[in-house]
Amino acid sequence: MECTLVHAQNALMAQSLRDQSGLSHSHGWGLVAFENGEPHVERQAWAAYHGEHFSRAAARTYATMVVAHVRRATVGEPRIENTHPFVDGSYTFAHNGTVPRFDTVRQPLLAAIASEHRQAIRGKTDSEHLFRYALTLLERDPTLTLAAVLRQVVNDVELWLEELSIDKPLGLNLVLTDGHDIAGTRLGRTLYRIERRGVYDCEICGFPHIHHNPDREHHAVVIASEPITHETWQEIPKRSLWTLGSEAQLSISAL
Repeated sequence: MECTLVHAQNALMAQSLRDQSGLSHSHGWGLVAFENGEPHVERQAWAAYHGEHFSRAAARTYATMVVAHVRRATVGEPRIENTHPFVDGSYTFAHNGTVPRFDTVRQPLLAAIASEHRQAIRGKTDSEHLFRYALTLLERDPTLTLAAVLRQVVNDVELWLEELSIDKPLGLNLVLTDGHDIAGTRLGRTLYRIERRGVYDCEICGFPHIHHNPDREHHAVVIASEPITHETWQEIPKRSLWTLGSEAQLSISAL
């Protein structure tokens, strides 16, 4: 993961300084690495390119699943409680995008969130509220898949926007995982994917930044807001729901 996070031409640290549209994502960063389904979290409320904290965290990140985020604050000031990813138990959530006029949408959203999850909200972001709503849905019906939960979150947010006559663009690139399976959406933001079979050598360093058992086939899937390397990345279609299981099998369907 160190190549993807730090060394590649458009690594996450580079996107923290400036993404391909010229915007900075300098309002915080977070890494969640899973070991045996347990999340190990590191977050800071400053830019990933500031100092050595992010690069050091990336260098020691070796896991079969990693969720990483660099933040451009649109709702909620740059503070640690507003920094992604958000974690509760093994559940981890990240969001790229914005719920427009969140000050208005917040009221029906809060009403739909279970009381214990309302009380657990620590920050001001639309993202954390969406996470708490997703957890509410999971607790109400434990048979729901992660994908079904995200589909419901998106449908309900769009319904609230319609009921409130809010027609501004909605950005809901969401990621939700329980440490074993992972699901996400693409809505209103860019999203790309690449699958690698076999160990990948970093374009910059010329060697892989992974620990790998040579007796096992290496299969990796990377999903990111922008292409990170010079490889041929594929765009995930607009209004998509994607899922990735423990065997790294990627499935994409219409949202």
